[in-house]
Amino acid sequence: MPKKTIVFFLIALVIVLLDQGIKFSVKLNMELGEEIQLTGDVVKIHFIENRGADFGLTFMHIAEGFGVDMSEETAKLILSLFSLGALGIIGSFLYRASEQDSTLPFFVALVFVGAMGNIIDRTFYGLWFSDMNTYEGGLFHGRVLDMLYVDVWSGYLPGFLGGSYCNFFPIINLADAAISIWVVTILLFQKRVF
Repeated sequence: MPKKTIVFFLIALVIVLLDQGIKFSVKLNMELGEEIQLTGDVVKIHFIENRGADFGLTFMHIAEGFGVDMSEETAKLILSLFSLGALGIIGSFLYRASEQDSTLPFFVALVFVGAMGNIIDRTFYGLWFSDMNTYEGGLFHGRVLDMLYVDVWSGYLPGFLGGSYCNFFPIINLADAAISIWVVTILLFQKRVF
């Protein structure tokens, strides 16, 4: 295996370990919904667990459109298994991209990290934390732990945007941040990245 490939996979491993370390620390030391202010009222650690059901529910409704009846738990299981397959494809792409003389492999590593961090949560947190979870867990039935919150604005959207209450910045985790960095970089610096 080429040295560059090893370096990119090591970068991914370090970020995944940091992501999981932060999540374990929050899960073991904070109550669900608890908040710690880091810089006044702006940057906070706010512990929530994301059911990850949004995409699972979307998948469930699509299946119902084809006449297939399934529960939310089955839809989440299929989504988790699909995510594992996608992770394998991203890892394969990272391996091939690491041979290129560009910054693309670094950014593919960020996507790999983001996918891996949240897949670990969905796959294993239902088992690892079964004695402290507030939900029925099990393998592939965990929830994604989110905690990084930058409270720059919250309020009601104008009527033409739905009029609902929202926060400008969602509560995320380090894995989500890695994917967000990738998306912003691709949008701003396409030519340099590729």
